[in-house]
Amino acid sequence: MKPLLLIAGPCAIESRDVVMTTAERLSDTCARLGITLYFKSSFDKANRTSSSPRGVGMEKGLQILQEVKAQFSVPVLTDVHESWQCAPVAEVADVLQIPAFLSRQTDLLEAAAKTGKIVNVKKGQFMAPWDMGGAISKINAVRPNADIWLTERGSSFGYGRLVVDMTSLVEMRRFGYPVIFDATHSVQQPSSQQGFTGGNREMVPPLIRAALAVGIDGLFLEVHPKPEEAISDAANQLRLRDIQPILAQAMEIHQLVNK
Repeated sequence: MKPLLLIAGPCAIESRDVVMTTAERLSDTCARLGITLYFKSSFDKANRTSSSPRGVGMEKGLQILQEVKAQFSVPVLTDVHESWQCAPVAEVADVLQIPAFLSRQTDLLEAAAKTGKIVNVKKGQFMAPWDMGGAISKINAVRPNADIWLTERGSSFGYGRLVVDMTSLVEMRRFGYPVIFDATHSVQQPSSQQGFTGGNREMVPPLIRAALAVGIDGLFLEVHPKPEEAISDAANQLRLRDIQPILAQAMEIHQLVNK
């Protein structure tokens, strides 16, 4: 049985202290539970509803992620938003993530592929699961048999709502690549808070249980020591102090489904 894969960390790199505190707890918890951790945080939240803080920027952000790798011996993942970012980010990151809004952006997909790193493509909220075949083809055209992950993060449902179609996880697994469920972004409520994105973190554990029961390869969770103070996704990030029981239950379901 393959270990459960976990992509987790604060939504945005706000400060070194927040990142290092979160990485320490996550790496310790995952080591004890037998979960493969990829630490994730974004140096720039470029896809924002309003002009709110975006993070520390690429240079400082990559320095902090490099420190996470060195101190906790875990691989790291971060977003890229423009083609020119891919090469310098790949010098630090083990996985380059294509944001959902950019999942059909040909130049970005090709530039990520050229780095030779794993490319995690988040399915656009506006895309059907089978549409991810286009992103896969664009990556493989540049680098045949590339390492690709596919991440589900919910689909747009009217204004200010997302829904998760669990059958999309089954559909995407038919491509033959690891499929990851992004539980925290799936409970977002876009533009619901007078121009800011809201959410409901209480719905994250039920969605985790459902996705694991359907069958997935990994989870994506935003985790923060004090979510209410986060500069991004304050309403849907999980509290760091709550992560151990959530992951312990996730492992139980993962083991049961994969017996």
